[in-house]
Amino acid sequence: MIAFEHVGKRYGGRFEALANIDFGVARGEMVFLTGHSGAGKSSLLRLIMRLERPSRGRVVVAGHDIARLHASQVPFYRRQIGVVFQDHQLLFDRSVFHNVALPLVIQGVEPRESARRVRAALDKVGLLHREKALPIELSGGEQQRIGIARAVVNKPALLLADEPTGNLDPQLSADIMALFEDFNRIGTTVMIASHDLALIARLHHRTLRLRDGRLVADERAP
Repeated sequence: MIAFEHVGKRYGGRFEALANIDFGVARGEMVFLTGHSGAGKSSLLRLIMRLERPSRGRVVVAGHDIARLHASQVPFYRRQIGVVFQDHQLLFDRSVFHNVALPLVIQGVEPRESARRVRAALDKVGLLHREKALPIELSGGEQQRIGIARAVVNKPALLLADEPTGNLDPQLSADIMALFEDFNRIGTTVMIASHDLALIARLHHRTLRLRDGRLVADERAP
């Protein structure tokens, strides 16, 4: 599903965020990406999202060298990826329903089908009863669940998350990770950047460890 082949990323010609990164992620796998602040986790995810291009090497997703995608192909490519952020990035002047529906509106999905898919996603994260609420009325954990529902509403093949539990207490963090595992069980490839080593250790999934922009460990689940 994902292959990094001798990938490097420099910013401004000097700062080397990633150096000679090599790894592969199989379709349907769940993988954690960890490392200290500034280790390169977010840069790596941005390369997969095609928000950045590698300075050298290749990033291949679903068989495509994504640096070679034509500009007209990039929006379609990104629709195959669900992204969950630490800060949720919700629209606070719109209801929960309309926040989750946004990717479908952008794609031009027919309203009745869009409503069905939004409610299915909300039901999956346990918040169907809050569809009319505004995000400001929700707890931090609920806001993160809405972010996950929005990320999966178009049934992406790949789900990426950048520190999705960074602002949550341990129990809420465990609940959010359980949701990611649920999506992984139905075949979604999942990659999560996280610094919560204790939580990662309890979940027993493969972990890629970065240090100063280099991949220093690839730890398989026991």
